[in-house]
Amino acid sequence: MDCFSSSTMEGSLVSSQAIPVSEDDYCNSSSAPADAAGSSSPAVAKLRKLLFRRMLIGVNDGRYFLGLFHCIDKQGNIILQDAVEYRSARHSSPPTEQRCLGLILIPAACRSSCQVDCSIEEKMSLLCLE
Repeated sequence: MDCFSSSTMEGSLVSSQAIPVSEDDYCNSSSAPADAAGSSSPAVAKLRKLLFRRMLIGVNDGRYFLGLFHCIDKQGNIILQDAVEYRSARHSSPPTEQRCLGLILIPAACRSSCQVDCSIEEKMSLLCLE
């Protein structure tokens, strides 16, 4: 099933339309400039590199969510946009069911794994602490 097109799901019409948002619009949307007190912290800079990247998050009950990283709060809750849920009837079988969800919040307490879709070089630079 293609999440980005109109389709019928569970008897209702679901329509997803992408709204173009640039990374600059997102980063500069706060009321205070990001560099108001000098430069932003290295952790914030690394998180900005993850904006709008495809992310796969596993939760404690065995489900997986695939979507675009939208934001994270101080508690570690993650918001994904254009998210798709994958789940299986049994924990030992591969994901068999999927459904389009749109914008979702995944609580930090429920998260069991998190993977970002990027090149090996980018992953290594994100792991570097300095």
